[in-house]
Amino acid sequence: MKRTVVIARSLLSLSGVALIVMGLLFWSGRALSLLPLHMLLGALLVVCLWVLIASAWVARVRPGFVLFALAWSLIVPVLGVAQLRLLPGSLHWLIQVAHFAVGFIAMGLGHALARSVLQGAAVVRATPEQA
Repeated sequence: MKRTVVIARSLLSLSGVALIVMGLLFWSGRALSLLPLHMLLGALLVVCLWVLIASAWVARVRPGFVLFALAWSLIVPVLGVAQLRLLPGSLHWLIQVAHFAVGFIAMGLGHALARSVLQGAAVVRATPEQA
């Protein structure tokens, strides 16, 4: 499971950085042709988050935290797909900031889940040696 968590966390990080860079380009009115790639990378980020959520559930990470991450992972694609229709006009920047924040928090949740799983695995490995 450790390898799966490390790969999912790495892909989450790489896609997250690419998404942030593309988002900044979009805000500046550039590279709008990359929107399909942005959406594909957003889907990859969410799938990686789901892998980390499943790993955390199996590793018995705090259920409340895992369920919160699951709920958050459902908000990310809904907001991403709907954002162009939300609050059009001069206040649309509020939706853009919310979209950025929701995605950024999703990245943080993924890293926290990975850390919890990997620390839990280290504790489980250390316990038999101590006995």
